[in-house]
Amino acid sequence: MKKLEAIIRHYKLEDVKTALTNIGVQGMTVSEVRGFGRQRGHKETYRGAEYTVDFMPKVKMEVVVPAADVDGAVTAICNAARTGQVGDGKIFVSSLEQVVRIRTGEAGQEAI
Repeated sequence: MKKLEAIIRHYKLEDVKTALTNIGVQGMTVSEVRGFGRQRGHKETYRGAEYTVDFMPKVKMEVVVPAADVDGAVTAICNAARTGQVGDGKIFVSSLEQVVRIRTGEAGQEAI
């Protein structure tokens, strides 16, 4: 089993959710986060004063999939979240040792 953590633009969330649902992903966790990468934020002007917005608002989506489905899920996220502009986000893939469904006690892939 693999855990995918995708940091994406907030307005791309519905597109990514739809793309993952279409390939059979059944669950996900979404959090509103703030951060920066190479873009280092941007400058804005408010009442004549210029200031830097360092931390950009993003959405962090966490999805657990069987190892065989990782490539399809990564491709679906990339295609749905891509705008071609700096700041489209990143996907992190990590291995999971164990997953347990609390309600039933099911473990492993059956718990996904």
